[in-house]
Amino acid sequence: MAYKISDECISCGACAAACPTEAISEGDGKYEIDADKCVDCGSCAAGCPVEAISAE
Repeated sequence: MAYKISDECISCGACAAACPTEAISEGDGKYEIDADKCVDCGSCAAGCPVEAISAE
């Protein structure tokens, strides 16, 4: 199960920097997670300052 970034995302980039598989990229107005690259480690969620990332 991949993680998902909600609309609460402030586009700070902390999640992308924390992702060991480079599954996160800047999208239209918020960051997005590529479910095919996500290994469900939770590093992105732990690094998000606004808690905008959760498991689907």
